[in-house]
Amino acid sequence: QVQLVESGGGLVQAGDSLRLSCAASASGRTFGTYIMGWFRQAPGKEREFVAGIRWSDMSTVYADSVKGRFTISRDNAKNTVYLQMNSLKPEDTAVYYCAADSRTWRPRVDIRPSEYDYWGQGTQVTVSS
Repeated sequence: QVQLVESGGGLVQAGDSLRLSCAASASGRTFGTYIMGWFRQAPGKEREFVAGIRWSDMSTVYADSVKGRFTISRDNAKNTVYLQMNSLKPEDTAVYYCAADSRTWRPRVDIRPSEYDYWGQGTQVTVSS
């Protein structure tokens, strides 16, 4: 069982930066073995993949819309995954969710929300123009 708590959201202007954090507590299994992902959901839209990171090789995957602007990282010792967001745009406005995928055999990060077992409650990011 994994519990995820996001923090770091807020209201910023276009071009600003934010860093989101996701603190995890895992029972029965080391947090570091989960594949971690960030997703976002804007009003009236489906939840979409933003970025993900594997535990074994720290390989990452990004949505095209955030490549070059967002960076996902993890600190297994602190049971925390981060999303550094730079050059924010109004279209980045959404609720951002942290998620954990227990299927560590995957050769790569999966971008489908349905493949993630655990979710945080979300943190709002609002970017004004």
